[in-house]
Amino acid sequence: MNRIVPMILAVALFMEQMDSTVISTSLPAIAHDIGVGPITLKLALTSYMVALAIFIPLSGWMADRFGAKRIFRAAMLVFIAGSVFCAVADSLVAFVLSRFLQGMGGAMMTPVARLVLVRGTPRSELVSAMALLTIPALVGPLAGPPLGGFITTYFSWHWIFLINVPVGIAGYVLSGIYLPEMERQNPPPVDILGFLLGGIAASGIVFGLSVISLPALPPAIGIASVAAGIAATFLYIFHARRHPAPVLDLKLFRDSAFRAASIGGTVFRISVGAVPFLMPLMLQIGFGLNPFQSGLITFIGAVGAITTKFFARRVLAFAGFRTTLIIAAVIAAGMTFINGFFTPATPYLVMLTILLIAGFARSFFFTGVNALSFADIEDADASKATSMSAVLQQISLALGVAVAGAILEIQTAIGGGPLALDDFHIAFMIIAVANLLAAIPFLTMAKNAGASVSGHRKALREAEATAGK
Repeated sequence: MNRIVPMILAVALFMEQMDSTVISTSLPAIAHDIGVGPITLKLALTSYMVALAIFIPLSGWMADRFGAKRIFRAAMLVFIAGSVFCAVADSLVAFVLSRFLQGMGGAMMTPVARLVLVRGTPRSELVSAMALLTIPALVGPLAGPPLGGFITTYFSWHWIFLINVPVGIAGYVLSGIYLPEMERQNPPPVDILGFLLGGIAASGIVFGLSVISLPALPPAIGIASVAAGIAATFLYIFHARRHPAPVLDLKLFRDSAFRAASIGGTVFRISVGAVPFLMPLMLQIGFGLNPFQSGLITFIGAVGAITTKFFARRVLAFAGFRTTLIIAAVIAAGMTFINGFFTPATPYLVMLTILLIAGFARSFFFTGVNALSFADIEDADASKATSMSAVLQQISLALGVAVAGAILEIQTAIGGGPLALDDFHIAFMIIAVANLLAAIPFLTMAKNAGASVSGHRKALREAEATAGK
């Protein structure tokens, strides 16, 4: 595959990932202009995530039915339109609906981009391609808050959304020129009941966790929403086992590599989703830094993520998926645990080094787990795998923020006062344990798992020797 293709896809995903967090530091300014409170406006964050959760399950079927390239380009237009509407919104309802429209576009961009990459890339080159596609998921959430704060402080919050227009148009034009034409599949009729149940399940859980962790509404609403989402999940499982072509195919979990990558990746993302929430708050509340200063410190993790793409293929070829993922999870957990010892007296150089190493480890893990997910998946099932992976990703990231928020709430309830530095220390240590648990699914995985994708030389030699006997 032409190298420009992963870059086009990566830029589109960066735009989508960054927009999920970029308005967090700009909420007060936006709220003031449209005449509502900042807490109320956090519904805009939630509406974006809910749109992702609802429409991601449908993305695989639409890519098969209408063509992955066509759906990807249409998604970019929807995202651009949503961005423009956000910039001109003058009321809460208009802004929330505009963010929902953005989320619809993002829901199609993310999994379909991954599908284009999987179907258009030889398995031996998939690790390098996935390394590029991993960068937006790590850099976007880190870049969003400081960039949003900078634009709002020195320009206007409207440019947070208007900047997507030239980037999106460039992506639309380049994707038309360089993205390969994907052969349309002939999928069975869309599973409407499965889509409704899956949408209720995913959006209920994501919305509920978002409300609980970012209380724009009473927590009881969040708890009820999560309960409805869990109930819909069980109903969907019952439905999917009996439907010949469910919108989210649970049979994918029969593949051991996909199962390990999904479980380990979900647990790992809970930790990763919590860190961008906890670290800026700790630096601002515990250290007294402003949002822009804290964003500059946390952005060092993005440097690690970007640099990893130059080494990922060699590392996986040398060590294989199993060893790489276990070591990356352990190192990431260790670095997260060390965050629990940061104080205002900690030298910035030490903090930056720890955050840089954590960025390396997380990027290696995500590159590996994303490639492993598709190592043994047939091309005909690739669209189903991308939809399933994207749904799990959204739920786990929302769960990470919810867990971090719940830990802080419990700490303040126990302490009986405002948030203190020790509360953040405890939260980081608890999250580090979840990070470490992500290594467990890979402990029982075969050493040669995904060797055809990783190029793990030792595993390939052993497989050839066995076949020769």
